Amino acid sequence: MTKRDPASLLPLTPAMFHVLVALADGETHGYAILKEVERLTGGAVRLSTGTLYGIIKRLLADGLVKETAAATKDDERRRSYELTTFGREVARAEAARLEHTLAIARGKALFRHVTR
Repeated sequence: MTKRDPASLLPLTPAMFHVLVALADGETHGYAILKEVERLTGGAVRLSTGTLYGIIKRLLADGLVKETAAATKDDERRRSYELTTFGREVARAEAARLEHTLAIARGKALFRHVTR
């Protein structure tokens, strides 16, 4: 089996990237992902449940996350998710791509102090 190239899935949408970052510390369930994205972005990004589960469906299909068997006794419908090794590689590749893009922008007059 050939190793997949993380760059083949780039660029990610900002929402997809936020979900991957929210899962970086370990497995968690959907509601916790929503809250973590909101916390990480200072409330600037608030995903709806429909958007989140659409993203999760795509991430599952692409092999970036996997569903875990961590359904709780209180609610067997609750699903938890975690990054796969490939998902972590893709998230790192996207972060590097964003850093490179920002470095280019910082080198332009956009970020230089202009005096007249």
